Amino acid sequence: MQHVHDLIGIGFGPSNIALAIALEEKRHAGSPFDALFIEKQLSFAWHPHMLLDHAHMQISFLKDLATLRNPTSHFTFINYLHEKGRLTDFVNLKSFFPSRHEFNDYLSWAAEQFDDACAYGEEVFEVLPEEKGGEVALLRVRSRNHSGKLVERLTRNLVVGIGGMANIPDSFRTLRNDPRVFHSSTYLQDIAQIGNPRRVAVVGAGQSAAEIFMDLQGRPGTPQVDLITRARSIRPADDSPFVNEIFNAEFTDYTFSRSEAERAALLDEFWHTNYAVADLELIQQIFKSFYQQRVIGGNRLRLLRRHDIRGVTADGHGVHLTLWDQNAMRESTVRYDAVVLATGYAREHHKTLLSPLDPYLGDYSVDRHYRLQGTPDFRPAIYLQGACEDSHGLSDTLLSVTSVRTGEIGSALLATPAGPAVQVHQEHQEHQEHEAIGT
Repeated sequence: MQHVHDLIGIGFGPSNIALAIALEEKRHAGSPFDALFIEKQLSFAWHPHMLLDHAHMQISFLKDLATLRNPTSHFTFINYLHEKGRLTDFVNLKSFFPSRHEFNDYLSWAAEQFDDACAYGEEVFEVLPEEKGGEVALLRVRSRNHSGKLVERLTRNLVVGIGGMANIPDSFRTLRNDPRVFHSSTYLQDIAQIGNPRRVAVVGAGQSAAEIFMDLQGRPGTPQVDLITRARSIRPADDSPFVNEIFNAEFTDYTFSRSEAERAALLDEFWHTNYAVADLELIQQIFKSFYQQRVIGGNRLRLLRRHDIRGVTADGHGVHLTLWDQNAMRESTVRYDAVVLATGYAREHHKTLLSPLDPYLGDYSVDRHYRLQGTPDFRPAIYLQGACEDSHGLSDTLLSVTSVRTGEIGSALLATPAGPAVQVHQEHQEHQEHEAIGT
């Protein structure tokens, strides 16, 4: 008989690592919980192709995987620093914002402690209903590993924490397979493959666009760099104390309790706290770069503000962007060796993974504890992490409420009646998974 997990988590990024921590800390003595996570990467990595040398976190280290839920947790960033022997030195930095490299190392440190609860190198492509007695009793999770082998597992509950998928503007989709056009999420990998481009366009006006612009302008070979944006300027993120309260865990209750129209108004009012904005310090660095260019004379760096991209073509000579200057009311076509799309992320892929369950899940609405609302004959609990911004607020896609949210999901899971279970840290290789050769 095939083994049945209490929980399968799709993805093992910060959200599901935090859930693994919450489950480990919430388990009552004698009440073990069998959770397995499936991650498509071969090992843990957090935005590996945006680990730029001088990039740092935009939120406080206290909004880590555990502190706001359980300050005494073994998995806090402070305990990580203690175990690494850097706590005093970090205190001397007098900063709430570690480098992105250090925070990635912290997340890796936490993930490593759950290696036996994660199947790396597998990509989930489908979730199917398992019917019994006229109702859906279990879910069948189907994945393929890096060698192409099909793996199927059964679970009573599911948590989807897959993060965002690269948002590619329609005008660039015909060039999806052109290595000279790529999303910011693969920046370091793809820019290295191009070599030494002489002219690069960065499309966008947010933090990623600003960081990539600064990285390019300081690279050896001094490429020409155009930062192309429809906005009038690069706007600073508003992280003032009263505005920042929208990222507090209790604000989630307020947002969820509002009507659909009120939620939409809240998202609109505070949209620029998270989207199409950059750190003020980074904006000042960019402005200084342009000023220094004016001092020495030159035009290697350009901020093409209020420019729309009206056409995109490519040939053996490069990628050609047809730009409309809203200020001058003039059209021009510029050739680039590379185009970086810092155009954000879409968060709808969970609907594709769960599409075989559409008859049971309706409009994919969730309750306050992030559980998808199903029909009466649908027994499994499915929770979404990072895909509930419309109902739970702008903090949903960020680290801000991750530790608290996973505590809520963990409590709900442990309160759900389950069959025989095994320890969270039982070796997943010992699980009786059903395997078959995939095509």
